[in-house]
Amino acid sequence: MTAPLSRRALLAGGGAALLASPALARGEAAASVAIIGGGFGGATAARALRRTMPEVAVTLVEPDSVHVTCPGSNGVIGGLAPLSRLEHGYDQLRSRFGIRVVRDAVTAIEADRRVLRLAGGGRVAYDRLIVSPGIGLRWNEIEGYGEAAAQAMPHAWKAGPQTALLRRRLEAVEDGGVVVIAAPGNPFRCPPGPYERAGLIAWHLSRHRKGCKVLILDAKDSFSKQALFQEGWKALYGDMVEWVSGAANGRVVRVNAAEGWVETDFDRFTPALANVIPPQEAGAIAIAAGLADEGGFCLVDPATFESRRIPGIHVIGDACVAGEMPKSASSANNQAKIAAAAVAASLSGQGFAAPKAINVCYSLLSPDYAISVAGVYEVADGSRVGVAGAGGVSPLGADAHTRKAEAEYAAGWYAGICADAWGA
Repeated sequence: MTAPLSRRALLAGGGAALLASPALARGEAAASVAIIGGGFGGATAARALRRTMPEVAVTLVEPDSVHVTCPGSNGVIGGLAPLSRLEHGYDQLRSRFGIRVVRDAVTAIEADRRVLRLAGGGRVAYDRLIVSPGIGLRWNEIEGYGEAAAQAMPHAWKAGPQTALLRRRLEAVEDGGVVVIAAPGNPFRCPPGPYERAGLIAWHLSRHRKGCKVLILDAKDSFSKQALFQEGWKALYGDMVEWVSGAANGRVVRVNAAEGWVETDFDRFTPALANVIPPQEAGAIAIAAGLADEGGFCLVDPATFESRRIPGIHVIGDACVAGEMPKSASSANNQAKIAAAAVAASLSGQGFAAPKAINVCYSLLSPDYAISVAGVYEVADGSRVGVAGAGGVSPLGADAHTRKAEAEYAAGWYAGICADAWGA
């Protein structure tokens, strides 16, 4: 006679097995929480749950063997570090923290049955679900800019092969070349990112080429840390970086990757290198599951990050609408801890008081010049809003020592948040 499988035995089995059943979470067995996505949000949520409720079975589903961070990727493009420095694996989550990591992609969320369906044919059942799928790119919303065009005009807005491609394309720019960065309208991942990229591309070109220019074509009339960026560009690179703004003048509406040009409503540019960052939405599984609204992102309860569309599912990170909190690694890390605490409270039948959340963002303009912004966010009037008087930005007119110190703080912040997420 075959003995019935215990919950522990099920969890020790292969990824194609049904790992657990919600029914097993009742009675004597511990509950199960599944997490989709192993980036800053998902990995942090998994660790936070293990700390808060070590008896809960935590399963992280992620198709890639390593996560390549977007923070730091502009530095790779500018030549400050190799891409390998941004790679973080999941071994520590498995071995040190007892988190089951299933390397597969989720193809469907069956919320009524509380089951995830996997590309490899398996299923993962859960009692509560945290979804941290990052972003999807809205291909062809800019006329002519699809996946094929991205091989000639890299976006590099998902770190990895595109980051390496943009780096190679930058190295091929010759003296006198123009680099165009097409920045998207709001909302999008990492609001200061295109402008940090402009500075680090300018840093590379100023060291290795003569007479080059970086032109930012921007759909927006303003951007994060604008005065600080513009002060830094001028101090470091003179008139090398130019920002063209507004829906009429700066918004890129069509491209031709074969011929190498990009167009706004009034101008056509044929640069040596075009970096086109397209409009974005929540990651594909969030769209497919019906978690996103017509704008493409996921509305959540600002206190718990539970979906406003599907109960029992929490959405964190770049995919969610979190009031005034920006889409950043720091936001995802904070949201993950709050969502994990909310899940633990729900599973244990305890009350939950929403904590404040923070965001910290450093931007490099050169290896020794950084600026930052920080904010604290509380729940008020059904949203996450900034706490008046908390946080702030780097001062204008600061000396070189201050800017260099912020660059050192940026390196420390990156090391700390990565250790907090992946344990290494």
